[in-house]
Amino acid sequence: MSAAASTNRTNKPHEVVERSLELSRADGCVVIADEHSTANLRWAGNALTTNGVTRGRTLTVIATVDGKEGTASGVVSRSAVTADELEPLVRAAEAAARGAGPAEDAQPLVSGIPVSPDFTDAPAETSSAVFADFAPALGESFARAREGGRELYGFANHELVSSYLGTSTGLRLRHDQPNGTLELNAKSPDRTRSAWAGRSTRDFKDVDPAALDAELAVRLGWAARRVELPAGRYETLLPPTAVADLLIYQLWSASGRDAAEGRTVFSKPGGGTRIGEKLTELPLTLRSDPNEPGLESSPFVLAHSSGDDASVFDNGLPLTATEWVGGGELRHLTTTRHSAGLTKLPVTPSIGNLILDGGEDLSLEEMVANTARGLLLTCLWYIREVDPATLLLTGLTRDGMYLVENGEVTGEVNNFRFNESPVNLLGRATQAGRTEKTLPREWSDWFTRAAMPALRVPDFNMSSVSQGV
Repeated sequence: MSAAASTNRTNKPHEVVERSLELSRADGCVVIADEHSTANLRWAGNALTTNGVTRGRTLTVIATVDGKEGTASGVVSRSAVTADELEPLVRAAEAAARGAGPAEDAQPLVSGIPVSPDFTDAPAETSSAVFADFAPALGESFARAREGGRELYGFANHELVSSYLGTSTGLRLRHDQPNGTLELNAKSPDRTRSAWAGRSTRDFKDVDPAALDAELAVRLGWAARRVELPAGRYETLLPPTAVADLLIYQLWSASGRDAAEGRTVFSKPGGGTRIGEKLTELPLTLRSDPNEPGLESSPFVLAHSSGDDASVFDNGLPLTATEWVGGGELRHLTTTRHSAGLTKLPVTPSIGNLILDGGEDLSLEEMVANTARGLLLTCLWYIREVDPATLLLTGLTRDGMYLVENGEVTGEVNNFRFNESPVNLLGRATQAGRTEKTLPREWSDWFTRAAMPALRVPDFNMSSVSQGV
């Protein structure tokens, strides 16, 4: 076969998957071709600065080799793989498998799943056209901001990833994942006041720059009065974005195996897990569902590597709606087929979205109106784990901390460092508002599909004063 013919044969992603499987000499093989397409806008000082569109492909080959002591796996991922590089990539994965010891998470590769009807179709692509309505509206917001004496900074990013999964057991699955983020900062010309707002979107048809700018203008107005407060415990209203950041970290820390082995906040004293325990008296449900409207995610496992909560052997395993917390009670922890067998827990892999619902039909503004005295957060930043046994986290408030008195915001206060456990915080929360789609600011590079209510916490721990804006 000529080089040109070889290149043509392996140009389409499904053909790349098929050719890689043909080349495999391993006992088992999994191939994932991810086609990436992105479009973005950036702006500063009320003017667009850059825009661009990119395309790319990442190919992951997972080889499995059966030996006397068990099955070993080797994983190799590379970008921009040409036709001539396919065989060396497959051989590298096989060599990695033969050089590795038996894989602890080894399971039979998934089989018996119907072929995706669009498996051989071209990948989905985004383009600058996704901003056709958004960009003019943003320009109008720039004009209003200039007139109002504020400056807008931020970026909009839209990504489409088409993932093609093929295995030696016959799986041929495909999923298209759109993902859009908008982050907008408004600043006073002297940079002493700053406010942030963010949105998650699938297509930029449901985001309104004018509404966001108006929201930020109000917050900059609140900041005209400055109040210095000491560290301490304050009644605090956490907006959906902050709740998302905390509960996403909780989900990432909810490994069933780690809990069963006594290493996490979900470990039961004396052995076992806390499944079945009440985490909060509020009737809240924390759940994930690949078919959640507006937050759709892959309906099957896409694992590019194995870890505490994922296994390459589970690739293609169907995902279904899962309640992590139901009616305030811990219901499930994340497991692979392997860790489920070890812990005797159900098989409940991670899913690409997170929803907290069951609160009252109250907006954040209505919750503010019902506050005698407390603090209103904008967002959290630089979140890090302090103690896995309690899931104690630390981080900073940023871009607007406000004082609420007698149902009204009366000024901006200094920022704080906080120390809180999301599990403990859920147990102390006294009110949850209306669930809405939100963008978790801290984790927006990794996890964007979330819907959360605002939470009222009577004694949020602002452990020290931070001088950041």
